[in-house]
Amino acid sequence: MTLKASELNVGDTYTETVVEDLKRTQIVMYAGASGDYNPVHTDEPFATKVAGYPTVFAHGMLTMGLTGRMLTNYVGDGRLTEFGVRFTSQVFPGDTLQSTATVESIENGLVNLSVTTTNQNGVEVAKGTAQARVE
Repeated sequence: MTLKASELNVGDTYTETVVEDLKRTQIVMYAGASGDYNPVHTDEPFATKVAGYPTVFAHGMLTMGLTGRMLTNYVGDGRLTEFGVRFTSQVFPGDTLQSTATVESIENGLVNLSVTTTNQNGVEVAKGTAQARVE
């Protein structure tokens, strides 16, 4: 599917569940893939007793990557020209994340999107913007 500017309207949204029941294994696999072995992500005793968190939590960039997959599913591979987020809350094992892209503007073959990712409780965990080429 190729996203076409003529088919878009300001305010249109696209929503996708990007992970259901995030597993600790997924977090550890991301640590290995990224090389980020900060113990708050993989070491339960460190995360709880030393750092004071309720448990380990996902890397922010894992959340961003999952959100990015929603964007490329929407706009198509190779079409993103900009993408950035701010992490607003932690993502814990067991969380289910849903990402939404909202069309903010369409001009000169580019669509500007606002992006949010929330957990199963409706808590926003990431917020940002993206831009993509459209036909």
